[in-house]
Amino acid sequence: MLRKLFSKRSKDIIDPRNDPYGKYNGNEIVYVSQALDTKTRSERKPFTLQLETAFKEKFGMKYAITENSGTSTLHTCLAAAGVGAGDEVICPAQTVVMTATTILHQNAIPVFADIDPDTLNIDPKDIERKITSKTKAIYAVHMHGLPADMDAIMSLAEKHNLVVIEDAAQCVLGMYKGRIAGSIGHMSSFSFENKKHLSAGEGGIVLTNNEKFGTIVRKTAFNGYKILSAGQELRQLLPTEFQDPHYKRHDILGWNYRMNEVTAAVALAQVERMDFIVKRRQKVASYFYEAVDECTWIKPQLIPEGYVSSYWSFCALYEGELLLGRTWKDFYNAYKEAGGDGFYGGLSVVYEEIVIKDLQFIESGYLPSHAGPCEYAKSFKWQKGICPVAEAVQPKIMQFKTNYRNLEDAKKQANILKNVILSFK
Repeated sequence: MLRKLFSKRSKDIIDPRNDPYGKYNGNEIVYVSQALDTKTRSERKPFTLQLETAFKEKFGMKYAITENSGTSTLHTCLAAAGVGAGDEVICPAQTVVMTATTILHQNAIPVFADIDPDTLNIDPKDIERKITSKTKAIYAVHMHGLPADMDAIMSLAEKHNLVVIEDAAQCVLGMYKGRIAGSIGHMSSFSFENKKHLSAGEGGIVLTNNEKFGTIVRKTAFNGYKILSAGQELRQLLPTEFQDPHYKRHDILGWNYRMNEVTAAVALAQVERMDFIVKRRQKVASYFYEAVDECTWIKPQLIPEGYVSSYWSFCALYEGELLLGRTWKDFYNAYKEAGGDGFYGGLSVVYEEIVIKDLQFIESGYLPSHAGPCEYAKSFKWQKGICPVAEAVQPKIMQFKTNYRNLEDAKKQANILKNVILSFK
């Protein structure tokens, strides 16, 4: 198979396995070639099944369901939780906008909880303040690789009969008090998007121990086929009844979110190297910690005792504007001018995004208009000041990349950062 792939007709293709710093230098090329080989397809397990098996075993979970993106996985988790029109879902104020938009796609209402100023994760105390009789679920997002305070969140969920969905897209192999992030809530969502720890270009996966939730996730991710279950996808289940013109295939509303075989092949090879990939990010983060160790105006994200971050990024707060009279942008420019790769600012507070702030999702006609019979549309109002910590912290966030595959490159960047800190006045 590989001889064919690297034939004279494809002589210019470089085998990524020969690149020590390559992103896909495991078994990706082997598995993709197998996925494309239609002659042997019937002789092997689908790569989606292999990926699901490997992932759930790694996390010690009963069910894993592959999908085409991390956004899709969040959406189907909400569907499994029974979130619908007029329900409320609590999510952090400072995170990716998709937490809110997936809620809106269920015709439900995002309720924003503030974040902890030190861990930068959702604050359980504010979650409790935001719970109402309409609350159905909580998004526990693990930001920058650090798990949220899951004991406190699960306690609130049990008290109020709520479903907890862990968004672990940035937290592969993060640990919370001896437990692996993504194994604590009722469901968890992971992403294989290009910048994540494990990258297949796109893709996502849901984990759960709840068969009912897993079945609904599976069915809603694949057009509502009635024969699907938490543990089996359609490619494993092709009953002879499918050939019967009287057979009815679909029994619930679903979408086409399933993962394709090529993506699954790449993701499986990434999962095989999961420990190595995460440890390398943690090593890169250690270099940045050394660089800012004695700096009084760069404050790294707090990692509480008993927590282990997987460092999707090395995240810190810039306090130089208050202590030095120099702006975030001043420091960013100085770092870039010194040869640094730069760093990312914090994502906007979600309710300040245009689509939320200006109610563009209503104006588009996707949801019921204000003039219609839908009373809960009046709940789509979010004012500046509802999450003061997130609003104050967000402009200070600095996210340094940790996905350097050559550790020497990472050391160079950390040294540049250290030198800029020493010279910055």
